[in-house]
Amino acid sequence: MPKPDVTIYKQQDPQLSHIYGFTDFHLITREDGGIFMFYNDQDELLFVGKARKLRPRIKKHFEDSVSVMKDHREEVAKIEVCLVSSPVHREIYETYIINELKAKYNVDKVMYK
Repeated sequence: MPKPDVTIYKQQDPQLSHIYGFTDFHLITREDGGIFMFYNDQDELLFVGKARKLRPRIKKHFEDSVSVMKDHREEVAKIEVCLVSSPVHREIYETYIINELKAKYNVDKVMYK
């Protein structure tokens, strides 16, 4: 499993412009692909996803009305991002992490239920 390249945390009472308490989206690349993981404040894995362009995809989970996370956005306290250039490796890592760490809100690619 790859080590996170970027980790951002939810801020308590953020002074800057924010999305659900996250102010550091600028640290996540706009152009590169990889996998991302959402965690709650107990460090429980909530959701794993992959994207060709990470920042727009992650932000979409906080704005989209059809996201699996739409009812759970307030729970997210930490976002980890791993840069993975190969689409095949992204797919493999996503499926592996979902099943190995038992991501709470992933419904596709689940083999442990």
